[in-house]
Amino acid sequence: MSSDRSKKSDPLSAEIEDALGGMNLQEIDLPQRGAPVARDQKRGMIVGITGDDVFVEIGPRMQGVISLREFETPPKVGEVHDFTLHGREDDLWKLSRKAAQVLAAWDDVQPGSIVKAKVTGQNTGGLELKVGPLSAFMPASQVSLSREDNLAQYMTQMLTCKVLEVDPGKKRILLSRRAVLETEREAERKEVAGKYTSGQVVKGKVTRVEPFGAFVDLGNGVEGLVHVSNVTRRRIETASEVLSPGQSVDVMILEIKDGGKRIGLGMKQLEPDPWADAARKYAPDSTIEGKVTRLMEFGAFVELEPGLEGLVHVSQLANDRVRRPSDVVKPGQKLVVRVINVDTQQGRISLSRMDPRGALIGSEDSVDTSVIDTAMKANDTKPIGTNLGNLFKKALKDPKQA
Repeated sequence: MSSDRSKKSDPLSAEIEDALGGMNLQEIDLPQRGAPVARDQKRGMIVGITGDDVFVEIGPRMQGVISLREFETPPKVGEVHDFTLHGREDDLWKLSRKAAQVLAAWDDVQPGSIVKAKVTGQNTGGLELKVGPLSAFMPASQVSLSREDNLAQYMTQMLTCKVLEVDPGKKRILLSRRAVLETEREAERKEVAGKYTSGQVVKGKVTRVEPFGAFVDLGNGVEGLVHVSNVTRRRIETASEVLSPGQSVDVMILEIKDGGKRIGLGMKQLEPDPWADAARKYAPDSTIEGKVTRLMEFGAFVELEPGLEGLVHVSQLANDRVRRPSDVVKPGQKLVVRVINVDTQQGRISLSRMDPRGALIGSEDSVDTSVIDTAMKANDTKPIGTNLGNLFKKALKDPKQA
């Protein structure tokens, strides 16, 4: 029960145990398999070399012998080295230098240190490596920054790794190449991110798209996010309506946080701002056709052009009382609306489906107000009622019959 709890509290340890599958690293350490156990370690001086035998003075009246093959280069008389003792034969101690090197190597390898390791094998759980004379293991998840399915490509390679764990008792060294790559990427990201400033326009490539936005690679491991609200000025529900992985895009740097870990990007900022010319294009009492984009309890939003919406308040949807906007209009429906007011400071446009006299635009009751205004101002010698009545009849006629 306690071991299960410890695994949950330490995901990496659980991952390593799963990767090893109960295998002891001593089983991986083939060059050391079957080697006699070292009983002692001594420092000695070379006193003679005969053929393949190297004679060593290891203490008062103590001499040993070691094979010349255990030296990388032929030793010289007077050199001092560390040795381990492996029993006696003919009054000479049998010595080993490799075992002493292994023991010394254990002292040099510490958790957190950076080491060079050579890949010597692989299994389903990860890579088998050598750190000098010591055997080590690297779980598959620690090989690269992303999931690595082809571990065979690393065979015989020399990798720079971070030591995660050292256990001399189990002869176990656990390594991580991913930790080194993450550190390098972080340093590179800070350096590259330092070159960016808010308002700068750069090129990038979409790496993945989520409902809330799209991640864009700016190069050299630096990635930013275009939130869905900053993808385009027109209304969209998800970023995938506009963007897809692999797409090249121009983006503006909006903000840089946490030393470049979080970079906010924008695309709509590079599009023309429809509000800049809205007051001139949409004068009060002018009419325009738009499309209903969404309905709220208080009214309907109508898109006049990409990125520019106006609101038809529920009281302006019909000349009768409207309980719910959905009773009279639907999303996607095209409407002819009249501009009531444009407030560029607040980013609001008030619209109405009714003409200035309260008649539904396009209905038989809707008349050309200019005709009525002309009639009211007309200075005619004939009785005003007759003239005005004729003009009303003319104005109220079906346009098709006019």
